[in-house]
Amino acid sequence: MHDIAYADGDMPVRYDLPSEVALIVAAQGPESVAACRAARQAGYRTRTPIDAAAALVEPHLTDGVQIVLLEAAGLPLSLAEPLLARLGGLAEERRLPLIATVADDQIDLAAALLPPEAALQCAPSDADRLGSALFARQQGAARLHDSARDTDALRMRRFQEEVARIADSLARLTRAEMSDEPAMVRNDSLAFRSDDALLPSPQEIRRVIRARRMRADFFEGELFADPAWDMLLDLFAAELEHRQVSVSSLCIAAAVPPTTALRWIGTMNEAGLFERRADTNDRRRAYIGLTQRARDGMLRYAGAVKRAGLNLA
Repeated sequence: MHDIAYADGDMPVRYDLPSEVALIVAAQGPESVAACRAARQAGYRTRTPIDAAAALVEPHLTDGVQIVLLEAAGLPLSLAEPLLARLGGLAEERRLPLIATVADDQIDLAAALLPPEAALQCAPSDADRLGSALFARQQGAARLHDSARDTDALRMRRFQEEVARIADSLARLTRAEMSDEPAMVRNDSLAFRSDDALLPSPQEIRRVIRARRMRADFFEGELFADPAWDMLLDLFAAELEHRQVSVSSLCIAAAVPPTTALRWIGTMNEAGLFERRADTNDRRRAYIGLTQRARDGMLRYAGAVKRAGLNLA
């Protein structure tokens, strides 16, 4: 019978107790203590954190655990890359939730090497850590309340419904004024109306993005935080420019803290609006793009706005 020791001096607990076990992979320090605390607050029991280098050679690393928490920020590339690859493979093979805390310059590497279901964090607060751990526990148990994720998902659904409602209303108004609405046509990459004047230019989309950013010069930026729409606009402009967008670049475009942006990217992925695209020339890089459904929606929205004589916002 073995003991599971807490990192910050709490009493050890036993493997045979009916509880889910969390594995923390990190160097000893404040980050490992914070990861342990979040896991315990979410209802997990934690083993003594294992060193990142040791995790590469431990043959039974994930035996008996139900979740893996990786603290990768600060690791050199020579260690971070193989560790992310190994933990990503184990998590995918054994269907384990994985939460990875990474540095800004590790976001693209982690997005490329970890499975899409993995949760990425960057400079997370204690609330971010707890929210991610609660959501991971929620996946395999009766519903627990994860206020951060639930709120984002609710906002996402409302956002989608509002965009669809506005686009439909504008389309109806336009049809009442036009007798011969152009038919939809499709090419290899984009769906658009045969009237090319209705297709927005990437410069036009970029001007909208710049105007939205200027609001922060006059008001608190948090008042206008709208990461879903900001990311949609950035990806839409990039598609029109035939340009790839990395995960880290999209986080910057979201104009919110990186952990919030990463959570929203996951939400948009689940909603069927974003898709991850591997870089065929560099396995350490992943891109994010619009799905066909998202491209069609943005084009229909832009066309409806133009036909109504309005400006994109």
